[in-house]
Amino acid sequence: MIIDDRDYDVLIVGAGAAGGTLAAELVRAGCSVLLLERGISLPLADQNVADVDLFRRRRYHPSGSWFGPDGDPFLPQMLYAPGGNSKIWGGVLERMREAEFSGLALQEGRSPDWGLRYGDLAPWYDRAEQLYRVHGRAGIDPTEPSRSTAYPHPPRRFEPLMEAIEAGLQRRGLHPYPLPLSWSSDPDDPTGDAELFGVWPACEEGPGSCVLRTGAEVRRLHVNPAGTEVKGVEAEIGSQRWLFRAHQVVLSAGAVNSAAILLRSASDGHPEGLANGSGQVGRNLMKPQLTAMLQLASEPNSGRYARSLGISDYYWGDRNVSFPLGSIQSGGGVLQDPLFAESPPILSLITRLLPDRAVEWLADRSVSWWAMSGVLPEPENRVTLRGESIQINYLPNNREAHDRLVYRWLDTIQKLEADPLTQVVRAAPIYPRGEAPLAVMGYASGTCRMGSDPAQAVVDLEGRCHGLANLSVADASVFPSCPAVGPGLTVIALALRLGERLRRELSPG
Repeated sequence: MIIDDRDYDVLIVGAGAAGGTLAAELVRAGCSVLLLERGISLPLADQNVADVDLFRRRRYHPSGSWFGPDGDPFLPQMLYAPGGNSKIWGGVLERMREAEFSGLALQEGRSPDWGLRYGDLAPWYDRAEQLYRVHGRAGIDPTEPSRSTAYPHPPRRFEPLMEAIEAGLQRRGLHPYPLPLSWSSDPDDPTGDAELFGVWPACEEGPGSCVLRTGAEVRRLHVNPAGTEVKGVEAEIGSQRWLFRAHQVVLSAGAVNSAAILLRSASDGHPEGLANGSGQVGRNLMKPQLTAMLQLASEPNSGRYARSLGISDYYWGDRNVSFPLGSIQSGGGVLQDPLFAESPPILSLITRLLPDRAVEWLADRSVSWWAMSGVLPEPENRVTLRGESIQINYLPNNREAHDRLVYRWLDTIQKLEADPLTQVVRAAPIYPRGEAPLAVMGYASGTCRMGSDPAQAVVDLEGRCHGLANLSVADASVFPSCPAVGPGLTVIALALRLGERLRRELSPG
């Protein structure tokens, strides 16, 4: 084993939305940072893909299978690279709603209280939107949480197709709003992500302030004899094992891999895994219910445009039910939506079997929509180890509420098509749709839940692991519940909040 002879202020495992953001924040504060990322930089040609090739190649699937509930191996859809899963989120960065922090009465049960309130994260949401150049407009979304400032940038211009759909939805009495999008000024890499707004600034801040090691897969954490402090981080780089040291260690490897590292770090003092005195490491895995739907456009469109519209009119229910249903988002151009290209399996299989011209024809005459519903944490939905591999046991819940959302939206778009003033879409005999499969793991959360009670939680309300003085977790694994919007902005805000705490502890004067 090679022992690195440098002591860093902070070692961060994972260079995604949490790790990249945190690294930049700490470097700005004068800290030395080691950023260990198991993937390598993604070539620009594989980013912002807007072509039928998106359906031809199996992108965004790391090597190494996981095992599903049936015992069969599968390749998860997620990204190991600087920027992580932020590169396949389509740039959408939304705030959680206030009520989601205090627990919601879903159809099948009540989601947990976070222990934090929206006000605790509001200033960090503001800063996150500034750092990630979020484009949006406040005051339209009826479920929008309170804000102290406007969005840093105005919303991006919609495609004419989506402008006409927006107007049609407004005539139906709905409140479509511009999705908050992280957007850069780089025409070759326009969609914002954590590499662009986190990793690069961290590495460019000053020579030696941030060291990025790619191709570095962290295997386990080593603790002192008392089991109260992390003394070394073991990583595999190429064919060699390395040991790194830092005053503070932060796991930001994602909901599945952060839990797996803690479980793999079992020792005599921590026989069930590191930071697992509560028995909660790996448990409560959550994935929002996601269903893709296709609508038929009247005229060809480019098939290549950013995501644009959000609809939250059914977020808290509808005229028939009082429990939350979820959110609707436009998927953007079919030829540049990696989530759609990989799932649902029936649609992706069809597109892989069709010739290129047929896929182009389908994409140019389609409008894609995503329905998203939150789910409840279940202790038996969990990440465990199967030898050196990862085992996922997962059974979806809140399905009826999600089905209601899907059928409510199908009813809405059919009425939109019947509107004589909305001529950009037309009725179709079928609306191809399907649920995202287990393999879609980019929005996973919940396996290292936060809470003030060490018997019930893995980390405290500031992200510090209970019982370990210098180990923190900063990714969606700390979420006690699963919101009905993407986790990205909340992950970034929590990372910024954690960064402030680490800065204080490393510079007590």
